[in-house]
Amino acid sequence: MHRNHRAAILTATVLAGTLLAAGCSSSSGGKKSEEGSADASAGKATTPRMTVAMVTHASPGDTFWDLVRKGAQAAAAKDNIKLVYSSDPSAGNQANLVQNAIDQKVDGIALTAAKPDALKDVVAKAKTAGIPVVGFNSGVSDWKKLGMLEYFGQDENIAGQAFGQRLNQLGAKHALCVIQEQGQVALEARCAGLKKGFSGKTDILYVNGTDMPSVKSTLTAKLTQDKSIDQVVTLGAPIALTAVQSLSDANSKAKLATFDLNKDLVKAIQDGTIEFAVDQQPYLQGYLAVDALWLYKTNGNFSGGSSAPVLTGPAFIDKTNVDAVAKFAANGTR
Repeated sequence: MHRNHRAAILTATVLAGTLLAAGCSSSSGGKKSEEGSADASAGKATTPRMTVAMVTHASPGDTFWDLVRKGAQAAAAKDNIKLVYSSDPSAGNQANLVQNAIDQKVDGIALTAAKPDALKDVVAKAKTAGIPVVGFNSGVSDWKKLGMLEYFGQDENIAGQAFGQRLNQLGAKHALCVIQEQGQVALEARCAGLKKGFSGKTDILYVNGTDMPSVKSTLTAKLTQDKSIDQVVTLGAPIALTAVQSLSDANSKAKLATFDLNKDLVKAIQDGTIEFAVDQQPYLQGYLAVDALWLYKTNGNFSGGSSAPVLTGPAFIDKTNVDAVAKFAANGTR
């Protein structure tokens, strides 16, 4: 056998063995991350232990953030990362949580910039401290101005426009866009985009998303008062499921569609209670945000060339394709 041919075979054999070893998980594969997930068992990084802080603007009880967190946990388990998760719907308190992460000298920070101005100074402090910061979910128009390394999410204005165009196709004439947190940039952008893409009339209704009985009563009153509304648009799955009750209480014939999914909302699409949902894939957002920090720290990578966001949506989920995601929703990952 030719010497070069023998060498090639040897190299291929060694490489195959290396890949096989990398793909196997060990029963003693090290301590799980603080937020470890049993779902991530395909392998584990052997790179030095890192600590990543994830700081969001999540409101208590909002199931959307459970999906984000599960994705982050899966990436942390794979990447040998200790994940420290915290949240507060108050922008000022969220900034304090980011400052706490800086004081703890974490290796990276993933955050949501729902109210960018409140986070400007603290993101600058993280950069000064040499801590990379990535954004996700909220702040697609502001992440570069804030000096973040990368961004993962959907362009909410474009998603809103696509939503409005879909309502045109369905024949809607008068839409009510329900915003559960006034001043939250992602939510405001959704309704602004809807208004731009929708050829009919668009009204905005602000509700307190942390108080579901109040959401229900406020929306019921609006639908009772204005019977010309033929389309309700909500911006989160829990709000949508509450809106179902409001439509019934108001004896409204309006249709209902929403942004974002959870397993209960998937069932509502399957049974026709809700027309469709826009899925921005929150599990993917959490996963990519944490994994991106590991890639940057271990290999200097940054997605989007540090100049373009990585888009995770919008994807429309309706009766024609909902069954394909239902099993994942049942597992709590969609």
